[in-house]
Amino acid sequence: CCCALLIALTGGCSTLPPSRGPTWGPSRTPTPLTSALTHGTYPDAVRPFSDIPGLWNNQLANLYTFWKTDGFRNVHRMMVHNFNIFGPIYREKIGYYESVNIIKPEDAAILFRAEGHYPKRLKMEPWTAYRDYRNRKYGVLLKEGEDWKSSRIILNKEVIAPNMLGNFVPLLDEVGQDFVSRVHKKIERSGQDKWTTDLSHELFKYALESVGSVLYGERLGLLLDYIDPEAQRFIHCITLMFQSTLPMLYIPPGLLRLLRATPWKEHVEAWDGIFSHADYCIQKTYRRLRQESSMKGKYPGVLASLLLMDKLSIEDIKASITELMAGGVDTTSITLLWTLYELARHPDLQEELRAEIAAARTSTQGDMVQMLKRVPLVKGAIKETLRLHPVAVSLQRYITEDIVIQNYHIPAGTLVQLGLYAMGRDHRIFPWPEQYLPSRWLSPGGHYFQALGFGFGPRQCLGRRIAEAEMQIFLIHMLENFRIEKQRQVEVRSSFQLILLPEKPILLSIRPLAKHK
Repeated sequence: CCCALLIALTGGCSTLPPSRGPTWGPSRTPTPLTSALTHGTYPDAVRPFSDIPGLWNNQLANLYTFWKTDGFRNVHRMMVHNFNIFGPIYREKIGYYESVNIIKPEDAAILFRAEGHYPKRLKMEPWTAYRDYRNRKYGVLLKEGEDWKSSRIILNKEVIAPNMLGNFVPLLDEVGQDFVSRVHKKIERSGQDKWTTDLSHELFKYALESVGSVLYGERLGLLLDYIDPEAQRFIHCITLMFQSTLPMLYIPPGLLRLLRATPWKEHVEAWDGIFSHADYCIQKTYRRLRQESSMKGKYPGVLASLLLMDKLSIEDIKASITELMAGGVDTTSITLLWTLYELARHPDLQEELRAEIAAARTSTQGDMVQMLKRVPLVKGAIKETLRLHPVAVSLQRYITEDIVIQNYHIPAGTLVQLGLYAMGRDHRIFPWPEQYLPSRWLSPGGHYFQALGFGFGPRQCLGRRIAEAEMQIFLIHMLENFRIEKQRQVEVRSSFQLILLPEKPILLSIRPLAKHK
């Protein structure tokens, strides 16, 4: 989930004239690399790294152009433009950051084969700077090397293993039902048989309530009319953390700390509050475990399970839990907002989804775990949203070995980015790319390296299983109870603000399918 937060410094500008670039044709099978590459000689058809087209000769000029064209907000569109100019591979330098950018699924396969045993991507400098300042442990999102691998193996068993879904679904189902009840109340209070609003704040609370329920095994109470002051402060800290992260992606956190600048002070305040909440939850969980020696078969939450396993230190657990919480809110809520936006534009698709959901509920007698196995179009809708509106602009890896992509040699240690937004909107990869077509994901064929919204491989989003179930359950409940309508025929574009967000508020009307009892 959080890889979206790691890409702000490597977006590209595109106003300089293109250097020569390859034509868009089928990728050749990668040429095996020999020691000849290391010594500067290249097999036939393999061209040197210096021949890769792009914007890399004058990084300071590129940075100036990037600023001038508001590239930081438009990094995703800049990448699309660059791929159109240079072809399926290009190289760029923006300031001190250099990367090779690729777009084709078959090239993504080559990239991920070269990620090594300890996949490495861009560091989240603001987050690591805070932890170094407070002498706190890194969580699994920020760790690297063997330390990352050993923690990830333990956490995989508790968070992303398929058999854990049965533990998560009852908790998420309860939150989904409560959200439906909240929407019904909003409609009743409106007196108009519908509720017209920008749902972003409500979806933020839904996502935070959902992930908190799974991680901590208890509700935060964010869907109530009255929100506990401790929970309200936690919401404030999560929001402030994201807001203060953005400027520190462009200005070194160490400099802002030295200057005692507002973004640094707010960032410290936000993370202090988030970690304080984690301490509070750990203490509550310990008390609960002591009071309920047998949990009566009820899943106690990820935090309690990790404490009972006793394979990670409390500080390690706290660090990873806070990162999962912080990284699993905006990313999920914004994906749901984009999905509702697209469904509002396609009322016929809503009816198709309702029919699928009704059939699934009937055939499973309402068993939500089984229902999730029978709603492929619902899952396709989420995949289609992540294709058109990915949270992250790109996926990145520092490659651990020399590789050949598009007949260019790329040396070990290079940062290579796969342009997710650009790939999702390319007609050579997805027919009719501007159309929202969840059914495209139902066709057989595996969609080879095309559905990468949650990343890939051992460093894919750790919270993927939680997020997927959370979003699927949300859509099931919402579509069973409401019709989603748009206000007017207005297309909303995205803007890069740490993650890809709607450029302006999305106003939707939610209308009940039948009178609520």
